[in-house]
Amino acid sequence: MVSLKLARRAGPAAAIQDTVPTRYWHRLDDGRIQCDLCPRECRLHDGQRGLCFVRACEGDAIVLKTYGRSSGFCVDPIEKKPLNHFLPGTPVLSFGTAGCNLACTFCQNWDISKSRETDTLADAASPQTVARAAARLGCRSVAFTYNDPVIFLEYAVDVAQACHAQGIKTVAVTAGYIHREPAVDFFRHIDAANVDLKAFSEDFYWRETKGHLQPVLDTLKFLKHETKVWFEITTLVIPGCNDSDREFDDMTRWIHAELGPDVPVHFTAFHPDYRMRDRPRTPVETLLRARRIATGNGLHYVYIGNVMDVTGASTYCKGCGTLLIGRQHYELLAWGLTADGTCAKCGTPVDGVFEAKPGTWGRRRLPVRLADVATPAA
Repeated sequence: MVSLKLARRAGPAAAIQDTVPTRYWHRLDDGRIQCDLCPRECRLHDGQRGLCFVRACEGDAIVLKTYGRSSGFCVDPIEKKPLNHFLPGTPVLSFGTAGCNLACTFCQNWDISKSRETDTLADAASPQTVARAAARLGCRSVAFTYNDPVIFLEYAVDVAQACHAQGIKTVAVTAGYIHREPAVDFFRHIDAANVDLKAFSEDFYWRETKGHLQPVLDTLKFLKHETKVWFEITTLVIPGCNDSDREFDDMTRWIHAELGPDVPVHFTAFHPDYRMRDRPRTPVETLLRARRIATGNGLHYVYIGNVMDVTGASTYCKGCGTLLIGRQHYELLAWGLTADGTCAKCGTPVDGVFEAKPGTWGRRRLPVRLADVATPAA
């Protein structure tokens, strides 16, 4: 494996070099360079880009072309990621770049993840600028989201280090499509993750994402058994594609057996978008059915999302069934945890990362320009 050390940038005042060296690639006998970041293993001639769009072959090496470039920043409720057991009620500074290493026909963020236009990356920010903006905005964490952060690993790692230096946590919203060695590198800088388990069949993964199921399952097992990352799982439920009782049963049995009963699982509603506009929106009853099957298989924290359902969005004690955290549209309605993260009624510990009191950010979304909040004058 050829390894190039990434130079650290001097700070927000310095010009950002958006093309930087990367690790995780090797030369092939036919003269091409193979990217080893993810299972796609793009094999590129000089001047070509991988399917992800942001990693390219230049001068006998794979480089990242979008370091320090973002499609925009927004302060979100942490529940929108969705993360229901990680610092509830707190604001998170969210941003993404462009591109993706999967090709999902149903992508709900296709205008960002499928973008091939540099205008999409109009916002420029050094890692230190991102961290400073998050601190000044009162955010407890920074989220790499909207597109998959594994494809801009070098930038994400630098941002994570800058955030940790200021006591700010980091969140990855990812499909988990990454090889093991870079996964170790990436996730050791991440505090929490939401992993998109798109279905539980190889046929679906290949047909609808042009990827494979097993690497995602491997990432989930790695997170559970070899890291301290708090993670939750989301499945976008698509009518007629991944919504059968058998698939819900197989998936949740696997989660219970391989990851344990305490990993939160979110079943969220699909809306027609991108190249899958022929499917209807997901009925609420389908999500409730998935939730019933999952809880029947022993999972303790199962949620439904993208629909109005307070019960399906709320957290209940796995010991006595008491309502612990009531939610509606990403806003907290009730709080039944003690300061040390246990059920106030029966004392059962609640799995997750909690503070003594919940945050008060509510359901607001606040688009921001980093230049307005990260400069010394701000």
